[in-house]
Amino acid sequence: MAILLNAQGLKKSYGSTPLFRNISFSISQSERLGVIGPNGSGKSTLLRILAGQTKPDSGEVAVRKGTRLSYVAQDSQFAAGETVRSVIRRAMDAAGVPEGERSRREGETLGRAGFEDFDADAALLSGGWRKRLAIAEALVQAPDILLLDEPTNHLDLAGIDWLEKLIENPGFACVVVSHDRYFLENVTTEVAELSAVYPDGLFRVEGNYSAFLEKKAEYLTAQAKRQDALENRVRTEMEWLRRGPKARATKAKARIDKAHEMIGELADLNARSRTATADIDFTATDRKTKRLVELDSVSYEIAGRTLFDGFNFTITTGMRVGLVGPNGSGKTTLLRLLRGEIQPNAGEVRRADLLRIVYFDQNRTLDPDVTLRRALAPEGDSVIYQDRVIHVASWAARFLLSNDQLNQPVGRLSGGERARVLIARLMLEPADVLLLDEPTNDLDIPTLEILEESLVEFRGALVLVTHDRFMLDRVSTVVLGLDGQGRAERFADYSQWEAWRAECERPKAKPTAVPEETVRAAPVKKRLSYLETREYEAIEQRIAEAEAALDAKRALLHDPQVVSDGRRIEEAYRQVEEAQAAVDDLYARWEELGRKLG
Repeated sequence: MAILLNAQGLKKSYGSTPLFRNISFSISQSERLGVIGPNGSGKSTLLRILAGQTKPDSGEVAVRKGTRLSYVAQDSQFAAGETVRSVIRRAMDAAGVPEGERSRREGETLGRAGFEDFDADAALLSGGWRKRLAIAEALVQAPDILLLDEPTNHLDLAGIDWLEKLIENPGFACVVVSHDRYFLENVTTEVAELSAVYPDGLFRVEGNYSAFLEKKAEYLTAQAKRQDALENRVRTEMEWLRRGPKARATKAKARIDKAHEMIGELADLNARSRTATADIDFTATDRKTKRLVELDSVSYEIAGRTLFDGFNFTITTGMRVGLVGPNGSGKTTLLRLLRGEIQPNAGEVRRADLLRIVYFDQNRTLDPDVTLRRALAPEGDSVIYQDRVIHVASWAARFLLSNDQLNQPVGRLSGGERARVLIARLMLEPADVLLLDEPTNDLDIPTLEILEESLVEFRGALVLVTHDRFMLDRVSTVVLGLDGQGRAERFADYSQWEAWRAECERPKAKPTAVPEETVRAAPVKKRLSYLETREYEAIEQRIAEAEAALDAKRALLHDPQVVSDGRRIEEAYRQVEEAQAAVDDLYARWEELGRKLG
């Protein structure tokens, strides 16, 4: 497959904080690369660098001549007064789409995205439909590479299903930053994790998310064995150094230098192997009441549309309800009914006496001007958690927030950090019932796993609204499905609800894939000599072969037999360096020849 984009030696820092350094990778035709990593590792920044919107501190991105890139940011916003139609037409103007093709492309793109009213105000669309429009805006430009930053945020489950089918189209390559594990499982052909835990800062595996987890486990096991072997060797060398060897002899000096080199390598391994995770643990009350909330023949209408009609449901202690349904089906409305924030048009919502309900709002309402210290501890410099007094700095550290951030305004925090602040505040409130409305947005995968474990262990009741299907399956003991037309049904799990929804939906044409476009190689101009022309025609194959050889050398670093043998591991590292240098030289030559083509 032709290489469309090559990134070499990318480095980016904000102030004194390094995000990543020496990141190198390439994107070929039809590849679907999923990028994951902890919050703050620089995934969104890396995507903006690839899109040309942010400059790296060092390194460069080379894009094959004629390659078109489209970028969809994490937050989809449109100017006041723009319509769905005008957004698409503006995108076609920017892409230089021929006039005779515009009407067809506009109708096809918006139709496949599910839009019916092309003149709707773009700024007033729901978060899910704004996300669909942003993706349609990118697609109408017929990109060769589509860059997506957290595209499943705000999409409902039907929207995620639409996006998965769209990305599986082989007509373009895709780089997607996501924490949605089922989404990564379903659409990716490769997964890369951006993290300081890896020597090169990036660990890339061919295959879907399951394949990535297997290879990562093998890598970490091999690294742990390498670390143990190195610790034993360093221990021996330290004892030798303490005996005071003289460095006059060449052999003694070489051994001293090698000992210091191994000590430095071990320190680097130890630093990279330390990973931090948020400490999340919701507190339930000691209530003995079994029946907490009862909905008796509840009906609710909004703007003349019936969301629930004669709805009966009982929430009991220990029940974990996954609440699913398309955007606008009434999920958030049901949470407001459970809280008592609104009243039903008919029927009754009965709550146990002195019921304590804790609510996580998907809109994440935090005053952007208040400091992190006051957001976490409004009354002083400590909080009370499970009858213990904890200093605000220690409380912040449990959620991976540093002392340096305590006096900064909340508005400077990332989306994931703000989500952790809200979770920290909720944890201070003992609850009989937890109502969580999209708590997973912006959280990285390690934090999602900790959150899931906490919810599974929570002794009260839980109602969870999320588009994260992995979390739904992991946490829910029952799934409550809404269809937005007054029906609400109870299911054992998400897949059962999905089957019911498919059966209930009226037959309708499914969006077809975007027509595949053949990417033609740039014509070779006469500025290349005959030999250079032959070299240019063959260089992509040579790069592919060199990268395959590099992968084979890197695989030796994961072999337990090699890792446990000091001489073999040193030789393996030397071979990896030589293979990497060969790849770098070929890419440099590829770019040099490309520049000659103009």
